[in-house]
Amino acid sequence: MSNDLFWPTADADERDPGDTMPLPGSSGWGLDEPGRAAHAGEPRRPWRTTALAAGLAALVFGGVGVGVGAEIAGGDGTPASTAGLTVAPAAGNVAADPRSLAGVAAKVLPAVVSINVQVDGGGDTGSGVILRQDGYILTNNHVIAAAAGGGATITVTFNDGTTAAATIVGADAEDDLAVIKVSKTGLPVAVLGSASAVKVGDPVLAIGSPLGLQGTVTSGIVSSVNRPVQTSDQSQNPFGGQQSSPTTVIDAIQTDAAINPGNSGGPLVNTEGQVIGINSAIASTGSSFGGQAGNIGVGFAIPVDQAKVVAQELITTGKATHPLLGVSLADATDSNGTALARVQSVVPGGPADRAGIRAGDIIVAVGDQKTAGAQAAIAAIRSHQPGQQVTITVLRGGERKTFTVTLVDASTSQG
Repeated sequence: MSNDLFWPTADADERDPGDTMPLPGSSGWGLDEPGRAAHAGEPRRPWRTTALAAGLAALVFGGVGVGVGAEIAGGDGTPASTAGLTVAPAAGNVAADPRSLAGVAAKVLPAVVSINVQVDGGGDTGSGVILRQDGYILTNNHVIAAAAGGGATITVTFNDGTTAAATIVGADAEDDLAVIKVSKTGLPVAVLGSASAVKVGDPVLAIGSPLGLQGTVTSGIVSSVNRPVQTSDQSQNPFGGQQSSPTTVIDAIQTDAAINPGNSGGPLVNTEGQVIGINSAIASTGSSFGGQAGNIGVGFAIPVDQAKVVAQELITTGKATHPLLGVSLADATDSNGTALARVQSVVPGGPADRAGIRAGDIIVAVGDQKTAGAQAAIAAIRSHQPGQQVTITVLRGGERKTFTVTLVDASTSQG
């Protein structure tokens, strides 16, 4: 197989813009990056294995109790009935139906890895997706951020239990994506689909290593698309002082498939076994496991369309580009309380200025995607790439206007 990334896509379809309202900011729930176990400079939090082991023991002993007095099956494989219990014969080593969820899981699991970062006083754990047979693996930036400055080890554990050391190829805090590499070849690779075909209600699987439990598969549905999600990592600070690392705003796929600490960087897949997103954040009501938030049925994944572009850039150049519109935005509301994105200022000579957008304009749509609030507009812009043309629909003095803007690379623009 070629060393180029392999991007098979699902059938093209128009994306349902869904609900783009920003997440509640005053309801007492927050966003957590589910990949982190402990941070540099902090003691590693011990996993609460005692309760977990007790629960597993209860299940084992419960199974023994149920089986007392029952024959498993007759010699001819027919069900046997003893003491009023009818027990089916053992199924044997039967391959899962490839059309079933078990079949999907069996197809994807070999291409999913567990990632462990060790630094003095702590570390991070998470998951990853194998992109290429020659060892390139996609994960979240916040999973491997502690190793960015050196002095740390990154260990990858494969689905078959083998391990390998990994190095960072490239990382992008703004998109919360990173690519690492192991010195192995002939690896099983994930098939990347397309998030543009994703619909609310589609069944999905989340695969990864939540709470350190490698090879865990959870199921659910897509509960929303184009959900603007803002996360920031307050504990990792590459700039010194009291600043936090760059804020990440993603145009996320929302799912109720259980996502917990350790799932970060793992895939969200459709029923064809295609990766449609990279699990990255969870909403939580508080801490529930080892000082970290746990699943409440609201998780978020970076759409794979964005992730594969960033991954290719990181593999090729070690860094990613970011689209720039050239405006500053603020939240506003209309007389009905509807969230709006107001243009506070326009960078002179920037893309928005050249297209005719002015301060005071209200952005109501980016392309075909409606935007409600500044975060929604930012997330929609960041789902595009520098050099792309995108239509921006605004309200100006009550009149609806549409402008075509050519986005530029933020790193090369003076605006």
